[in-house]
Amino acid sequence: MTVKDEIPKTGYEVIQSYLKTIDGSPGVYRMLDAESRVLYVGKARNLRARVSNYARPSGHSGRITRMISNTASMMFLTTKTETEALLLEQNLIKQLKPKFNVLLRDDKSFPNILVTDDQDYPQIKKHRGAKKEKGSYYGPFASAGAVNRTLNQLQRVFLLRDCSNAMFESRTRPCLQHQIKRCSAPCVGKISPEEYQKTVQDAQKFLNGKSTDIQGRLASEMAKASEEMEFERAAALRDRIKALTQVQTAQGINPQGVSEADIIALHMAQGQACVQVFFIRANQNWGNRDYYPRVGPDVDAAEVLEAFIGQFYDTREPPRQLILSNEVENMDLMADALSGKLGRKVELLVPKRGEKAELVDGALRNARESLARKMAETATQANLLKGLAEAFDLDGPPQRIEVYDNSHIQGTNAVGGMIVAGPDGMMKNQYRKFNIRGEELTPGDDFGMMKEVLTRRLKRLLKEDPDRSLGMWPELLLIDGGAGQVSAVASIMREYGVEDIPMVGVAKGVDRDAGKEEFYRVGKRPMALRHNDPVLYFIQRLRDEAHRFAIGTHRAKRAKAVGATPLDDVPGVGAARKRALLAHFGSAKAVGRANLNDLLAVEGVSRALAERIYAFFHEGG
Repeated sequence: MTVKDEIPKTGYEVIQSYLKTIDGSPGVYRMLDAESRVLYVGKARNLRARVSNYARPSGHSGRITRMISNTASMMFLTTKTETEALLLEQNLIKQLKPKFNVLLRDDKSFPNILVTDDQDYPQIKKHRGAKKEKGSYYGPFASAGAVNRTLNQLQRVFLLRDCSNAMFESRTRPCLQHQIKRCSAPCVGKISPEEYQKTVQDAQKFLNGKSTDIQGRLASEMAKASEEMEFERAAALRDRIKALTQVQTAQGINPQGVSEADIIALHMAQGQACVQVFFIRANQNWGNRDYYPRVGPDVDAAEVLEAFIGQFYDTREPPRQLILSNEVENMDLMADALSGKLGRKVELLVPKRGEKAELVDGALRNARESLARKMAETATQANLLKGLAEAFDLDGPPQRIEVYDNSHIQGTNAVGGMIVAGPDGMMKNQYRKFNIRGEELTPGDDFGMMKEVLTRRLKRLLKEDPDRSLGMWPELLLIDGGAGQVSAVASIMREYGVEDIPMVGVAKGVDRDAGKEEFYRVGKRPMALRHNDPVLYFIQRLRDEAHRFAIGTHRAKRAKAVGATPLDDVPGVGAARKRALLAHFGSAKAVGRANLNDLLAVEGVSRALAERIYAFFHEGG
C-alpha cells in the first residue's frame, strides 16, 4: 500500500495531536470524519480541557466512543466569551445538522396577531414571518388554530375589521361580517374613526391581559347609554359585555401569577424525547406545541434541554421567563445569551412548588402522552414499512419513499407533485412541486409529464448527492399510473444509471375501484394485495396524499393565472401599482389604451414608469 492509499487515522490519537496547538480559550470545536463530514459541534469554556477529555482512550459513553472512533480531524474557532461560544455552537448545529448532536427537527415559524396602525380604521389579522408591516404584534401563538380562535373572540367583542385594504376601500355596503355582528362596518361609515380607535385600544388591552378594565368601562358606557335612552347603543354594549364574559369564562385555566413565559417540559423514554412548549402571554395560554428532537440512547436530559433551548430561540424572540422541567447544563450561561438577544433580562426557572410547578406538571403530562402516541405511531409505521418490503421484495424496510403524481386540466397549468414518507410518517418539509415546462409536450401527455418530473428530480439528486451519502435518495419510488407510466419512468432511470432503485406503479383496478389497485413493476406481471391488507391501505394513503398535494399545487397555480394580467409583465409595476392602475382604469385593456397623460394621473406612477407602461402596450404601434 502506498502512502497515498493509506486509510486516514481516526480515534483518540488523532484528537491527542491537536492538544499541542490549542490553548485554554473559550470557543467552538467541530469533529469531522474521514470524508470531512461534521460529526459533532460543541462549545467549551476551555477548549484545551474539553479536547483532552476526548483524547482519553476510555471512560466514555457508547455514543461518545463511537463519535471519537469516527473522528479523523477537528476544527476550532475561539471566541471572547463562553456566551458567544454557546450562540455560535447552536448556529452551527442548525446549519450543519451533525450526526451526534441533539437536533431540533421542526423549525416552523409561529403566527402572530397584527393590529395595523397606518390607517384611520386599523385592520386586525393573522401574521407570519418577518415583522415588516407597521403595527403592533402580539404572539407568538402555538398554531394558526390558536390565532383564529383569538381573532374570532376579538371580532365578537370589539367588532374590528379583518378584510384586506383593497376590499375595505371598494365596499359600498356592509358585508356579512357586519350582519352577524362581527364587524362595526367602518367601510361604509357605520362608526366614526374616533370610536373605532377606542375599540382598537380595547382590543390591544385585551391582548395585553387587561380584559377586566375593559369590562368595567363597557358596563359604565352601557348604563350611561341606557340613561340617555340610547337603547340601540346600550344593547350593542350589552352584547359586547356578554361576549367578553364568555371569553373570560373559557379562559378560566389561564395562570394568574405568570404574565409572560414559555413553559418547557421534557420527557425521555427508550432513546426518544418529546419537548412540550406552552406559550403564556398576558396571563393567557396562547397554545402549545410538541417537538421531537433527535437524540441518542445515552444523552442526558440537561444536554437535550440546553440544545433545544439554544436552537429554538436562535431565530425567535424569547419571553421574560422560561419555566423548565429540568435544569440545563449551563443555566446562567443560557440566561445571559437569551438576555443579550432580547435586550432585557430573561430568567430560567425550575419551580418546585406553587402555580409555576403546576404548569410544568401539566406540560410534562402532555409531553409524556405525546411521546407515547408518537412511539406507538412509529411502531405501526415500522410494521407497515416492513410489510411494504415483503410485498415488493425489497432488501429491507424503505427509509425514504417518494410518491409522484401530476395534475392539470386538459394540459393547462400542469404541475407535478412529490411527497415523501419514512419511519416517522409523512415528511412534509421534503415535499416538492414541479411546474411542467416542456414546450414540446402534447397537452395532457401524462407520460411526458412524469418523464420531465423524474428527469429533473434525478438530475438534482446526481448533482447534490452523487455518492448517495446524505440520505436524499429514495429507497422506493411509487408512481401514480400503470404499465405506461412505469415504462416511461424506467426509461429515464436507465438513462441516468439508477435502475437499482425499486419502482412501483399504482393503478386503479377494475372500474377504478379503490381497494382493487394493481401494482406494476419492470419485468414482472401486475399484482394485487389482499383487499383488507394494512399495506394496501398504507399505499392508498400515500397515493391519496400525493394526489392531494398535486391538486392543491395545481389549483394555486390556476388561481394565480386567473388573476394574471398583461401588467404583470411590465417592469417596475408591482402589486401596489397594479392595483392602483386597475382601480383607476377598470381593466388591463383600458390601461393599454390609455395615453401618457392619463397614466400620469394615477397616484404613484412617475413619468418614467408611465412611459415604460405606454411603450409596453404600444411597441411597434
